[in-house]
Amino acid sequence: MSSVAPEDPAAAVRGIGRRVQSGVYRAGISGRAPVVPVDAAALEAAARRATSAEAFAYVAGGAGAEHTVAANRAAFDRWQVWPRPLRDVSSRDLSVSFLGRTRPTPLVLAPLGVMELMHRDADLAVARAAASLAIPYAVSNQASASMEQIRDAAPDAPRMFQLYWSSSDDLNASLLRRAEASGCEAIVVTLDTHLLGWRTRDLDLAYLPFVRGLGIAQYTTDPVFQQLVRERAGRPATDAEPVRITPQTIAAGISIARKGAPLTGAGLRDNLRSPLPRVAVETFLDVFSTPALTWDDLAKAREWTTLPIILKGIVHPDDAARAMDAGADGIWISNHGGRQVDRSVATLDVLPEIAERVAGRVPIVFDSGVRSGADAVIALALGATVVALGRPYAYGLGIAGERGVAAVVQNALAELDITLGLAGLTSIAALDRGALRAV
Repeated sequence: MSSVAPEDPAAAVRGIGRRVQSGVYRAGISGRAPVVPVDAAALEAAARRATSAEAFAYVAGGAGAEHTVAANRAAFDRWQVWPRPLRDVSSRDLSVSFLGRTRPTPLVLAPLGVMELMHRDADLAVARAAASLAIPYAVSNQASASMEQIRDAAPDAPRMFQLYWSSSDDLNASLLRRAEASGCEAIVVTLDTHLLGWRTRDLDLAYLPFVRGLGIAQYTTDPVFQQLVRERAGRPATDAEPVRITPQTIAAGISIARKGAPLTGAGLRDNLRSPLPRVAVETFLDVFSTPALTWDDLAKAREWTTLPIILKGIVHPDDAARAMDAGADGIWISNHGGRQVDRSVATLDVLPEIAERVAGRVPIVFDSGVRSGADAVIALALGATVVALGRPYAYGLGIAGERGVAAVVQNALAELDITLGLAGLTSIAALDRGALRAV
């Protein structure tokens, strides 16, 4: 599959519903069913079979008893598309304006960390798949490849960079400088992960990928972080709890050593002897986030970058208003897919209130609970500017790599296109509350 963005992005998605649908049925004549399931539940089940228990739990899991994950989905059940027939819908326009540019579709790919758990090509495969449809990709701060590697995988593709605000301002500034230099269009500051959520699936497996050196490529390739590691390695070791040597311990040590190359410039054998890879993990765990982050701190980001800044993790209208007062260039409504707070409000339930408060002054990105093109239609009708797809593309990645990501995104776009037409509408711009009926 080509990583080159289409020359005419609008043409690449025009009539995508019929093309994808026809392609599946034509292949069926030869007895070929889709490798990547179309049905959302079947897609998730296939990803579970294709990946390890730890990988699937990390991606699919939510906080606590996962009430928020369920609430995100249940919120969509409270709305219905209200079709209007006998309208000419032979030509449909999926384009939207986002961050000052016309985009061929209203979808973006949300930042998902540690995608190497799902497939060895990880973020590089996601970037190439997104590029094939000119869909903006929010590169994760916890990516398995550096932002420069992701840029090189799809040089002309639209990208944003997600920042987890660490306790080191020097590191934050360095990450944003790199994002700007690597061609990102915007910075997405994630606000709701200043503490790691209580994720029961991961806890039951006693598994956190970061302690194995996974998902920290943005850090180990950063010059400021590398200096923090060297400084820490030069200090006398503090008394630490002895580690019991088991096969799992050895496997974790090898995993950490494999990820140490950006720090040492050496291979696995030398990294097994070097303290730096292990110290890098310890340094990451120390600086990853800061619970002391406040609204006043956000002003620093304007000193670190000239890029537009989108604030992610907004679920209250008052916070949306404050974000705009603080000069945010966009609002990203998200509860982290239910991964941070159990029994949190569902994002779709608050979307109309936030959209009313924002009143079109800045774009609204929406995520959490989106599984299909029909879901995207509902979110767009309720006030979202663009809709972010998350877990589904990770499932596609786990099943079939780059091809799997592209298939999931194409299926979502195809259903969006067909739903729009069956609703009697010909453009995303025509979608509003009148296209829906509350249950």
